[in-house]
Amino acid sequence: MENRSCSRRAKNARRIIYLDNAATTLPKPTGVANAVKRAVECFAANPGRGAHALSQSSARELYEARKTAACFFGADEPEKVIFTPGCTYSINFVLKGILRTGDHVVISDLEHNAVVRPLHTLEKYGVTVTRAHVCENDPEQTVRNFCRAVRRNTRLVFCTHASNVSGIRLPIEDIGDMCARLGIPFGVDAAQSAGVLPLSLAGQKVDYICVPAHKGLYGAAGTGALIMREEKIIGTVIEGGTGSASSLSTQPEEYPDRLESGTLNIPGITAMRAGIEFVNRCGAENIARHEYALICRAYDGLRSINGVKLYTMRPERESHVPLLPFNIGDLASEECSQMLSDEGIAVRAGYHCAYDAHLSLGTAGRGAVRICPSVFTSGEDIDSFIAAVKKITQKS
Repeated sequence: MENRSCSRRAKNARRIIYLDNAATTLPKPTGVANAVKRAVECFAANPGRGAHALSQSSARELYEARKTAACFFGADEPEKVIFTPGCTYSINFVLKGILRTGDHVVISDLEHNAVVRPLHTLEKYGVTVTRAHVCENDPEQTVRNFCRAVRRNTRLVFCTHASNVSGIRLPIEDIGDMCARLGIPFGVDAAQSAGVLPLSLAGQKVDYICVPAHKGLYGAAGTGALIMREEKIIGTVIEGGTGSASSLSTQPEEYPDRLESGTLNIPGITAMRAGIEFVNRCGAENIARHEYALICRAYDGLRSINGVKLYTMRPERESHVPLLPFNIGDLASEECSQMLSDEGIAVRAGYHCAYDAHLSLGTAGRGAVRICPSVFTSGEDIDSFIAAVKKITQKS
């Protein structure tokens, strides 16, 4: 695996075993930190806002980052990559840019609040929403549920690629085929899959891919992207200066300017480029193999402990991402998380900003403890986590 010495130094510097990578990956590759430093020192001028050399160098760096993301996600033109302040913004751009009064949208019953809350707002303006039930390890039934939810006025199908609570994968290839047959745009929240699962506009019938930089792409927080198949004109959520067509009071129709108002986060975008390059060097397939081995090791270890409640099947590649929810006895998930923290293990507990997914999972009463490894997690980390859970069960 690339950058092993840096990985060892990062591990030695940590005081805790970090298994909260579904929230944000930690540590970051050395190249990502270096990219942020270089951007602050070399690309601080505003790109596209001047003819001087410093502005032009920032613009070139921005374009290279756009090309890197376009290649990674299979966009045929760099201009189809829209940089945003994060995946949540990307999702809002799609939902609020497409849906209008009288429209109908189909989502899954596992969605994050980044999808649920914008749609709740849009419902006040006459948009209707149907949730399709996701059946664990039954992609055919899941697709049938999506198909049955479609109406004559369905304007968009939008769903997560994988649940951030249960790790359950959705069959987006088959859902995309359905949408293509029906002529309905299809958008995907790839917050838990980008960098781990294959996802490409060129290889899958997805029209909008929404991604964060700070998770499986190993970039910095506060940055994300929306990748579009076609440059269809969608409504704007934010308007402002773009460095182009400044004499017009209306927002430009050309992309990426149409959705990129204001000064962009060049350090974050540069870090995102470095993170994607890190994933490319390691190989997404190698990262996935490593993480799946670890999460199955954790699952098998937890399954052997009396008092541990598991909510999903063994997280195999065909049905899940490498992520796992559980609880211990009657402990509140937050209390369990605190006890693990006392043992030097960092996890996430509660509702994970996705209450709908907990309703589907049966954990709406207390939430769940969630673990997720990264490329920097070791087998020894997982063994220490399992030992800590055993210790807690003996106390409770």
